[in-house]
Amino acid sequence: MRSLVRLCCIFILLAGLASGIGWWMLSPVAPPPGSSLTVKTGSSLIQVANRLAEQKIIRSALVFRLLARLQNRDATIQAGTYTFSQPASPNTILNRLVSGDVVQRQVTFPEGFSLRQIVDRLAAKGLADQNKLWILAHDPALLNELGINAQSLEGYLYPETYRFAPGISETELLRMMVTEFNRQFSRLQKALDNNLPLTRHQLVTLASIIQKETGRDDEMPLISSVFHNRLKRNIPLQTDPTVIYGISHFNGNLTRKDLQRPSPYNTYLNRGLPPGPIASPGYNALLAAARPADSRYLYFVARGDGRHQFSRTLKEHNRAVRKYQLRRRR
Repeated sequence: MRSLVRLCCIFILLAGLASGIGWWMLSPVAPPPGSSLTVKTGSSLIQVANRLAEQKIIRSALVFRLLARLQNRDATIQAGTYTFSQPASPNTILNRLVSGDVVQRQVTFPEGFSLRQIVDRLAAKGLADQNKLWILAHDPALLNELGINAQSLEGYLYPETYRFAPGISETELLRMMVTEFNRQFSRLQKALDNNLPLTRHQLVTLASIIQKETGRDDEMPLISSVFHNRLKRNIPLQTDPTVIYGISHFNGNLTRKDLQRPSPYNTYLNRGLPPGPIASPGYNALLAAARPADSRYLYFVARGDGRHQFSRTLKEHNRAVRKYQLRRRR
């Protein structure tokens, strides 16, 4: 009888001890100051659990793994960088890893940014390897996967403010920006009942030129009308931004010699649209390219106040050029 009582006491003691250890293992842990963890794409649960334990964010890697597997969440951990500043239980940490509660960096790409400028900004923010990103943006396999029939992603990375998680792959980063472009283009198609005057690639190309010619939304339809009128009459577009795009290491000074330099993007020498976009157009530029103003204008010149003077004839245009260029020189 005494032996039975002793065994019962030992069992109760062990059960209490196990319960206490279990509670301790699953109780909140105060992480060391400045704790963070970067989970790379493809990281296993074992790797993540071990690193959490090594950094003293959890008490036991084994308990954390068992917890994840009991909840069938061991394969749903999201990549990214996580910071830990408050005491948290293993279950709370697991919830954060599964929901993707990562540190994000906000990056803004203005309308009219070129592919090179986008790549440079992402690299400067430490979000991507510059060379790898540039190569991927020209990779035929990725372009085909994204449904883009072009030589590069120029014009198809939509200008917007994004929030990227550190550790995101270069491929996923580009895919996010193309997804936003597709969303905006679908919005355009819906607004115009899918009645577009040009192919998608032609439309993006023309919109990119409009975007580089003016930042004023109210002038974009008029700028577009000039280009549409010239295309209909088979008149060269004669737009400086395309010439500049075709010049490697442009120094900021466009010369007459540059206008005579052969290039697929020299719209003074070549008729029609250039081979592809020269920058990332915003929605208003895309809309203007698809729906130009009804005008007979064939020319425009910058007035020096942020606006343009439009003309129907070469005589009117030359008069405007003399007027506004002389004013700028004075």
